Amino acid sequence: MSRQKTMKALSITGITTAEDAALAEVPVPKTRPGWALVRVRGFGLNHAELELRRSEIRADYIKKPIIPGIEGVGEVADPSDTGLAIGDKVCMLMGGMGRAWDGSYAEYCLVPTSRLFAIPEAARNLLWATLAAIPETYYTAWGSLFEGLQLKPSDTLLVRGASCGLGYAAVQIAHALGCRVIATTHREEYASLLRDYGANEVVLDTGTLAQTDVHASKALELVGPKTLQDTMAHLLPGGICCNTGILGGIFTLDGFDPIKDIPNGRYLTSFFSNYPTQEAMDKIFAFVAEHGIGPNIAKVFSLESLSEALAMQESGGFQGKLVVTSD
Repeated sequence: MSRQKTMKALSITGITTAEDAALAEVPVPKTRPGWALVRVRGFGLNHAELELRRSEIRADYIKKPIIPGIEGVGEVADPSDTGLAIGDKVCMLMGGMGRAWDGSYAEYCLVPTSRLFAIPEAARNLLWATLAAIPETYYTAWGSLFEGLQLKPSDTLLVRGASCGLGYAAVQIAHALGCRVIATTHREEYASLLRDYGANEVVLDTGTLAQTDVHASKALELVGPKTLQDTMAHLLPGGICCNTGILGGIFTLDGFDPIKDIPNGRYLTSFFSNYPTQEAMDKIFAFVAEHGIGPNIAKVFSLESLSEALAMQESGGFQGKLVVTSD
């Protein structure tokens, strides 16, 4: 059990740039029934947190002040009545984390048992930095591929916007499953790494695939509404497109006409990563261990260097996942 009374954390009340993101001393959360206190050992940076700092913080549904962070890994410091044990390795993600209740940009995080998942034996020897890059990214990739796209080894998968943490994870998983994988990127210098992660073909994305011979039975759309209709135009009959990402910065499709804009005999779905389960996390960690795959980590920062990590996130131009660890 933690005997600390205060901890370092990023607590925000309004729009916060990387330059403004200074750690503060705040009280360590007090445990309560149904919640466990976790000593945070690492967390990945996500686009959702960037949007929170840029604008979403102004929304009425955001608790303020709020500690951002929609995912994290660590050790149970105080199990309360959860049935967990002190020292258990766990991951936590989503379900209001970092929006409705304080998230992982801190030394400690109080987590409801519904959002706290044991890290299985097969993955417990992984470094904290590696574990920190898995929960949200791999859960979103896993759910998109298997729940959204019903991916099979016989499929050809198109990953639109593959040169991001989620994209690399999806390429890895699909390749390990036995699929043929086509990955798009807007930067030619990312092609080599995408091939290393399992892409059979890499296409330079100029905003349209009209001049390419790309055709796929399944498509994971990570750029979002900006390229969704173009992506769907390259589905084979019976194909499915899962819209999961919003890298293109456009959140909705104005004037979207489902009858005209969804090609005949093709299907459109999505994946919202707000409902993880222990069963899903067990499958993900087992798959990662069995196939010897792992996250593409662009850079690891210390908690004390959080503002530097956020600055890199804001500037872009990196490949993979940014991770923050805390000793």
